[in-house]
Amino acid sequence: MPAERRTCFIVSDHTGISAEALARALLAQFGGLELRKMTLPFVYSAERVEEVRAAIDRAREQDGVRPLVFSTLINPDLRHQLTAADALVMDFFEPFISRIEEELSQRSSQRVGGAHSFVEGPAYQRRIDAVHFALSTDDGLHCEHYDVAEIVLVGVSRSGKTPTCLYLALQYGLHAANYPVTEEDLDRARLPDPLRPYVSRLCGLTIDPHRLHQIRQERRPDSRYAALETCRREVKQVEGLFQRYRIPSVDSSAASVEEIATTVMERMGLTRDSI
Repeated sequence: MPAERRTCFIVSDHTGISAEALARALLAQFGGLELRKMTLPFVYSAERVEEVRAAIDRAREQDGVRPLVFSTLINPDLRHQLTAADALVMDFFEPFISRIEEELSQRSSQRVGGAHSFVEGPAYQRRIDAVHFALSTDDGLHCEHYDVAEIVLVGVSRSGKTPTCLYLALQYGLHAANYPVTEEDLDRARLPDPLRPYVSRLCGLTIDPHRLHQIRQERRPDSRYAALETCRREVKQVEGLFQRYRIPSVDSSAASVEEIATTVMERMGLTRDSI
């Protein structure tokens, strides 16, 4: 049977990042849908809500079914206005705000963008510093700064080290460096010298050789670097290195950056202080 076509609206009075994450988590539980996603950030006036409602109603007419609407609007009047649209409107705030207010005996601030404010003082500056650190130590650069690192990701080329480090930095403010283990390092069958003082901070990333072959083929087609045999040999050798030095490792083959980062943090006992 053909997939059902639905339009999905993400409506937010700020960036829409939180609403997108929640919608993605919920919709992942449902297959057989052809979704057309529209993210509408900075919806903070009655006039803008009317424009959004009109877009939702047009999608209802075009698709022949009600759109899905995921909203993180803070203002209760705007939330009520949005629910008049001909759609299934899911409000991520209303079911919880009143219960928390009652429990804390405190009214909510109704501050727009509270979850992603740029005026966050030390927490925001910590994330910015961590991103700078991840970039400056990417791909084995400036190993002399590893004494600052809270974690150093180790693995063969294209196993997911760089995006994971950047995610750990931006999301959690962790100083994460990464070091690519080369063929020369693997042939020596010992931990590279720059890493030896920091064994307790190392976490390995491993990957299925076929997946690694696919990734490298996109980067350098039909090269020795991308050959399946090269990938098999490198993965086998680096996993042996992890075992020899008792370095915990995470398989990045079929995981998202978010999943890899979360597993790394759990494996290394790192604290999640994003709240």
